[in-house]
Amino acid sequence: QVQLVESGGGLVQAGGSLRLSCAASGRTFSSYTMGWFRQAPGKEREFVAGITRYSDSTYSTDSVKDRFTISRDNAKNTVYLQMNSLKPEDTAVYYCAADRSGAWATRVYDYEFWGQGTQVTVSS
Repeated sequence: QVQLVESGGGLVQAGGSLRLSCAASGRTFSSYTMGWFRQAPGKEREFVAGITRYSDSTYSTDSVKDRFTISRDNAKNTVYLQMNSLKPEDTAVYYCAADRSGAWATRVYDYEFWGQGTQVTVSS
């Protein structure tokens, strides 16, 4: 079992940056694949970026490639999402999620544990 708490969301102008953090409880954090998802009003939750258990593989959706970077610090039980060159279409609630498999995972149902979400709003 793992509990996830996101932080770092807020209001930013287009072109700005934010760094989201997700702090995890439990001693097995390093064995999980971690992912970031987002959900805009009226839309389905979508995959943003993921990182496998030993950071040997990171991957992200095309719309955020070259702008967003996912990373993790297993010693701190924390995963990060650095978001640069933000656009108004990035506005959403961002969720952190954990997958026990430790492998590549991009689908909502791959992930067993979820945080409560943090709001990111990008103004034009």
